[in-house]
This record gives sequence, C-alpha cells and structure tokens, in this order.
Amino acid sequence: LFAAPFQHIFAQAELKPYGNLEGIRIKGQLMPFNTRIVVAGKGWDKISYTAKEKQRPTFERKGDEETVNTQIDSLHFTETVTDISKGAIKVTVMVSSHKDTTLEGIYFNVALPKAIFGNSQFKADKSSEQSFNQTQLANGGHTQAASILSFVAPKQRFEIKTDSSTQIIFRQKPGKNDDLISFYYPIHLGSIANGDVFRETLEIKVNGDIDNSPAELKLDASTQGRLFAGFGGNFRLQNPKADPEVIDYCLKNMRVAWSRVEMPWSAWQPDTTVDPTNQDTTQLNIRVRKAMLMAQRLNQMNIPVIVTAWFPPQWAVEGDLNMVPTPEGVWGNPLNKSVMTRIYQSITDYLLYLKSHFGVEATYFSFNESDLGINVRQTGEEHDELIKGLGAYFASKGLKTKMLLGDNSDATTYKFIYPAMNDPQAKPYIGAISFHSWRGWTSEILQKWADAAKQTSLPLIVGEGSIDAAAWGYPAYFQEQSYALEEINLYTRLLAICQPVSILQWQLTSDYSPLKGGGIFGDDGPLEPTQRFWNLKQLASTPKDLYAMPITSSNSEISCAAVGDNNKQSYAVHLVNNGTEREVHLSGIPASVKKFDVYVTNIKSDMKHKTFSVKDGACDFKADQRSFITLISH
Repeated sequence: LFAAPFQHIFAQAELKPYGNLEGIRIKGQLMPFNTRIVVAGKGWDKISYTAKEKQRPTFERKGDEETVNTQIDSLHFTETVTDISKGAIKVTVMVSSHKDTTLEGIYFNVALPKAIFGNSQFKADKSSEQSFNQTQLANGGHTQAASILSFVAPKQRFEIKTDSSTQIIFRQKPGKNDDLISFYYPIHLGSIANGDVFRETLEIKVNGDIDNSPAELKLDASTQGRLFAGFGGNFRLQNPKADPEVIDYCLKNMRVAWSRVEMPWSAWQPDTTVDPTNQDTTQLNIRVRKAMLMAQRLNQMNIPVIVTAWFPPQWAVEGDLNMVPTPEGVWGNPLNKSVMTRIYQSITDYLLYLKSHFGVEATYFSFNESDLGINVRQTGEEHDELIKGLGAYFASKGLKTKMLLGDNSDATTYKFIYPAMNDPQAKPYIGAISFHSWRGWTSEILQKWADAAKQTSLPLIVGEGSIDAAAWGYPAYFQEQSYALEEINLYTRLLAICQPVSILQWQLTSDYSPLKGGGIFGDDGPLEPTQRFWNLKQLASTPKDLYAMPITSSNSEISCAAVGDNNKQSYAVHLVNNGTEREVHLSGIPASVKKFDVYVTNIKSDMKHKTFSVKDGACDFKADQRSFITLISH
C-alpha cells in the first residue's frame, strides 16, 4: 500500500485527458455528472467544445492534481482539477486568447443525468429548496444568479460553488433533450481580444448512497462457444531505441497466443523496376529486415503471425500518397486498379521471402483499417474483390496464408465486411474476421461481430485492442487507474459478447506501452510494469485453448466472462468490479472443480494470489473496489 503512488490511492475525480469530468468517485463508486468547456459563437450559432478526439490536448498528474492543456481555435485552455477532500474537487479553468474573436461567450458546462436528478430538490444560494422545473429547459432555458447551486435527489447530492455570484445559464444540450440537466457557468461573456486572459474557479461536491449490494454470478458450463486461444499483441516496430526492451519484457513475462506484425510495403518495393526478392537478407531495407526478424522471433515461439500492411508504395495507389487526412477528413489512397496483378505479386513475394528466408508462413494477411484508409482505402466491394484476387494469387503460389475479413478501424463499421461475407466466391480465401476496438463498445454493435463470426463459422480476432486512439498524445494517462480499468473492462466484455479467438493488444512495444520508465514517453526511470501490464498479464494467464461459456451477473457494476473445456475440466472466470467493494456469489461451477486460484489486480495489488474453495458448485468471495479478478480452476 505504501509503495503505491499517492495520487492513485486518493484520486477521486474522474477526469478525462481531454478535459471533461465524468463524475467523482467515493469508495470506488462513481457519482456521475459531466462537464466540458464550451465556446459559443454569437447567438449560439456555432458551438465548439472539449471532447475525445476533437482537440490535441496534453495531460499530466502531480499528486492529487491533474492538468489538461488544450486548444479550441485560437483559445488556449489550462484546466486543473484537484481532489480537496472526500467527494470534493476544485476546478480551475484559465483561458488565453491569441486572436480577436467575436463570441457569445466561453462557458464551463455541467450536465446532470435526469435519471438521477430529474425529480431532485433544487436550491440556489440561501433560497428555500424547490422541485427542479424541467419545463424551463424545454422552453429554451433560463438564467439563475447564484454562487452556490445544489441538487438533492433521493440517492445522490450535487453541489457546485463559485467565489462570487454569477449568471448561470440553464440551456439544453443539442441532441440531449431527454436525459440531461445542462447549465453553463460563464468564464467570459462577449467577444475576446488577442492577449486577453480569463480565469474561473469552481468547487464541486458530491455525496450519495454507496451501492455495495452483492453480485450473483451464474456460470453455464453446459454450453461451449467459440475457442479463446489466449491474449495476443501487436508488434509493429516504430521506436528502435525503446521497442526492444518493452518487447523483451512482455514476451518474457506473459503468454502471447497471437501476434500481428507490419509489412513495410513501401520500403519493400518502392520501385517496380527492382525485384526485392533478389536481395540477400543483409541487403534488405532496415525496416523490412527488422519486421521480418520480429515475425521470425514470434514464429519460433509458436505464436501465429498476422502480417499487415500500412503504407503502400506510390506506384500501387491512385493519386499522390495521402498519409494525413485531407481537409474533408478523407484518409489514405485507393489501390491502382490498373496494376492489381503487380500489387498481388509484390505482396506475395514479401510473404514468400519471409517464408523461405526467415521460416515464417503468415497465418493471415490484411491491409490495416482499409475501411477508413489507414493507409489503403477501400469500399466494402473493393475489399471483397481484393480478398478473391489476392487470396487466389496466394494459393496459386503455394502459400497457405489466408486473408483477414475486415481488420476494420472500429467496431462501428461492421457493414464494410458484408459484401465479402456474403460472397460465396470469397469464402475460400478468408481465414478469420477482424476488427479494432477503438470505438463502438455498445453491446448491440459488438454483437454484430459475434453474429458475423457465427454466420461464417470463422474465428473472430480483435486485431487491435485498446480504448483511445488519441492516447499517444497524452501518454501520462496510460498510468491512470481509470484507463487501466476501462481497458480491461472492455476486454472482459469482448470475451463475453464477441467470443474472439484472441484480443491483440495495441501494442506490446513502446507505443502505447504497458510499461513505464526506460526512456518511454520521456520517463527515464527504471523499466517497470504498470497496472495495465498486470491486467494484461492476468488475462494472458488464462489457460490456452478454452471455449467461451455463458455467465451472467446480477449487478451492473460487474462485467464478467467465462471460458472452459469440459473435456479438460479446465475453467477460467474473469470479472471486473467497476464500483465499490462487494460480496460475490458464483454458482454453476462444475463438480470437478474443488478450488480456484484467484488473481486480483487493482491500484494496490499486482496479480495478488489467493485460493478459494468450491462447495456444492459455488464459492463466495469479496470483490475489492475497482478491481480485475480472475479465477482459474485448480
């Protein structure tokens, strides 16, 4: 306990790295509300606001203080959030203008969920409490002069205070008319001149009932779903200095069941007049050689290898290479249809060279996120044609390598795979379905991928696993327990809903590193694991080649997934307690299981090991607050 970082033990503000609060935690339970910084144009005709992937913020923590620096147009913001006592935080927002700008105002926007506060008692300063009148929001909003606002609901209380009385605007958020009570604290009203600086400080306090109700988990071991081979990782090499030590550490300290490496296509054959297969391995472009050696290392560890191409050579695409989005937000380039046979040959030559010179036959091949254009861009129909054309070319040259269907940028773009999925001529060349977990986590969307795997009888792979594609810009957030728990919570849900053969972490290198120190992200301390690493190692400790099994939880704060094999009499249950500590009763355990090895990872425990006894097909245990817990049959 005393060795754990001070900020992580006492942190309670749930601040996102782009500057929005999602609530305050008390004993691990989130008391939810939302905040954002809003810049409103004259007459509120244009509204800009802080949000995920809308700006390029920076994030840092010092003790109990978190700071976000971000920018909206010519306005620069520094937001500091400090935990000051149980359930209480101080928020300071400073804005500086770098251009004369016509505005309605700059605001600190707070939103309370109506599901909790819709029938609350409302109080401004020392006035008497009154029922909050939601019709005022529906009729266009109103203003309220106050220095203290409080909302008291049956199970939760919210209070916000400023240093002096100010005109607070109650105004409905566009598109959120039904579920939020939204109000705006002015940081500055009216136009702003170049060089102006403004500052606003607010205190927010919350309190409420702590829901520590027990959770009933029910395992159904009579049903075996799809195979889970184990946890995997991406090994795309990007940092020659820091990558090797992170890769070494991860491969030494966790079981990696699947892998994905880069084919540096533009470096492999930048010019069609040169045949790269005539080169000795020592003559290869350094990026190509290192990528092939990475694949070889993984293959020698009996880890299946997926080869994925990001950057195409100029000759293989239409138009000038587009490595960044256009002003219209379009990424990547379409393949040049007039040279498709040459494209097939170039890629196949790479895989044949990898096989003959490095002993690696890739299990699958893909273009990375071609639905989006990172960096080859395709329609679903073009993806279908590529699978048939390139897949047939692989087979004609004696390669067993199959094509990945999808390898999509997000779960949300599932329709991209439908043309090939429903094309009987493409089926012989598809080895598995793949998507990346950056966006689209709803159960409904994730079920689309599970349904696709079921319909095609193909394995499903999460080709890139993680939760924030912009996190490279604020890497200090990787060490926050909120990031660690949200990531492993998603993986647990993916296991339960999608039943993938593997989830491949982005990455098990220094990019999005699960380690800290060693010069990674400018941290020159000793190389050591973070809470994220222990979460991943714990998931990777699942016995190999088990099958998904249904498991349910009576408590919404508990996410859970189970895998097992009745023939092996081997079982594993993963659960994430997203709230306060609570008792858990697990039933439906097969009679062959007498004990569980139990591992617990949280801010105070790194895969802490215990042993639980099983009696009459059930066991009882306490789930620590905000913890990842794994039970493996003993």
